Amino acid sequence: MSAMCPVSAALQRPIRLGVLISGGGTTLLNFLEHIRSGQLSAEIPLVISSQADCRGVERAREAGLPVEVVHRRDWDSVGEFSQHLFARLRTADVDLVTLAGFLCLIEVPDDFRHRVVNIHPSLIPAFCGPGFYGQHVHEAAVRRGVKISGCTVHFADDQYDHGPIVLQRSTEVTDETTADQLARQVFALECQAYPEAVRLFADGRLAVCDGRVHILEPGQHEADSA
Repeated sequence: MSAMCPVSAALQRPIRLGVLISGGGTTLLNFLEHIRSGQLSAEIPLVISSQADCRGVERAREAGLPVEVVHRRDWDSVGEFSQHLFARLRTADVDLVTLAGFLCLIEVPDDFRHRVVNIHPSLIPAFCGPGFYGQHVHEAAVRRGVKISGCTVHFADDQYDHGPIVLQRSTEVTDETTADQLARQVFALECQAYPEAVRLFADGRLAVCDGRVHILEPGQHEADSA
């Protein structure tokens, strides 16, 4: 394989995460749990919610995190909405933007290319795109009779559930598995996969070549460039 150029340099400090939410904030709580336990070296200087009255806003404030509410309806276009979001994220000096149940479409500017990640509760490209979120995904998977499902962490671009895949985790689906059970199984995978992807980014171990993500061995990019 030819030399890989990582999408970020390895950080010698806690990574600064911008967390975008629209609902309960369970993914945010998972990040906080990993940070408090020492499993994730990170700070969260800004949480942005697209809803003012969602549980995630309460949970972020209870955790003492700075929270801003940005309604999509207040902006005439996806472009204007996105410009405002990323202006706030720049001001907060975030290294990586994490979409944590954020339901609004965004346009990723050039300076944040490969600096926005999303987690989706299926094995992309299955059960993804407009209308496939939350419980809708698991109901569709069970209805279709899948034998495995899981979660996908990917770099976000200007389409729903699109962009280079960072990692995936899978779980078995039996004939007796309900959508609620599958949701619990997949969320347990998400709780490990998302922090892992953040750590790989912070360690400078993710490289994108021809639309595919390569996970570098520790120190690999230094050896390749020597």
